[in-house]
Amino acid sequence: MTGLLVTEWIERSGGAERVLDVMGNAFPDADVRCLWSDAPSAFPTRKLDESWLARTPLRRHKALALPLMPSLWRHMSADVSYDWMLVSSYVFAHHVRLAGQDIPKYVYAHTPARYIWNPELDRRGDNPAVRAVAPIFRSIDRRRAQEATAIAANSEFVRERIQRAWDRDATVIHPPVAVERILSCDDWRTGVTDDDERRVLDQLPHSYVLGASRFIPYKRLDLVIEAAARVGLPVVIAGSGPDEQRLNAVAAQAGVPVTFVIAPSDALLYALMQRAAVFVFPPVEDFGIVPVEAQAAGVPVVTGPEGGQLETYINGVSGVTAESTDAVDLADAISTAMFLPRFDPRSATARFHEDIFTSKIRRFVGGEHKVKQLRPRQSSRPPSSKPFRPAA
Repeated sequence: MTGLLVTEWIERSGGAERVLDVMGNAFPDADVRCLWSDAPSAFPTRKLDESWLARTPLRRHKALALPLMPSLWRHMSADVSYDWMLVSSYVFAHHVRLAGQDIPKYVYAHTPARYIWNPELDRRGDNPAVRAVAPIFRSIDRRRAQEATAIAANSEFVRERIQRAWDRDATVIHPPVAVERILSCDDWRTGVTDDDERRVLDQLPHSYVLGASRFIPYKRLDLVIEAAARVGLPVVIAGSGPDEQRLNAVAAQAGVPVTFVIAPSDALLYALMQRAAVFVFPPVEDFGIVPVEAQAAGVPVVTGPEGGQLETYINGVSGVTAESTDAVDLADAISTAMFLPRFDPRSATARFHEDIFTSKIRRFVGGEHKVKQLRPRQSSRPPSSKPFRPAA
């Protein structure tokens, strides 16, 4: 059976890229199709096709490219006849149609596009121009979603959003998280080999609150700083992104030490997690891979009361759910989380192992009989020493 994996675009790292990697391991003979790839080392041993957008400056301006995407996905040509396709979609990839090929289309939905369905959660969709055309795009999006043979959602939270937006039901398949790798090392400080990163670790306070994500407004890292200041604890903020200057201004007024660790390696990020008192994650997220990683590193998490991240921990065991994302409520939850009994990281994260995702995604696309002759292989990407750059 010849399969095709489809995704929006491929970045160097991120949650969607992690999912695509593991899909590739589950279906080693499948080709890959995307709008463009910014990860030259991804999938070097298989056929990877990009759209014509990859040859234009629009690949660097997603917002400008968005209006073209629905039509572009409808006019994809292919020089191979496929038996099925598996689509990893968080914008419009599930609209895909191959010219002259009527084949089963299985959609793994990270979320219906926030730009048009939930602009209150994504400022990129919260402007008059986007709001004016959103009803048209919602109508098209809902119609294209009916074409899917079956839909999987990355959380129960997203499944409910799919029901509201697309009027379709979905199977929940949580994304794969690298918990086995994190659990394999008792002290990730030994894996930090870069001299500058080792100095970062040596200079950290004994106890601190950790926040880690891409530096963009909806991740609400400012609330991590404000909540930690209310309990009088130092703060470490890890990641990178365009909101760095504003976060520095918030840190300057915090009244507690705030350390920014820009684009840490995986080893440094895991070491930061292992040493943290609490990991705080305020945004309304579709799932929340980073809170699972934090639990694998043995640190309790604090989140707000809404979002898919609530499915990643047990309240009162490996994390605490704040009453709201107000800094006062987050501070109360931090105080509670610091005195939780120690939990077992292995059992807390067992549901999110890569092999569980692999088994479920194979069954989702039609059963083990389609892939029984395929031998799983290692990820096409090299071992990760790349900086931590969570997806937007």
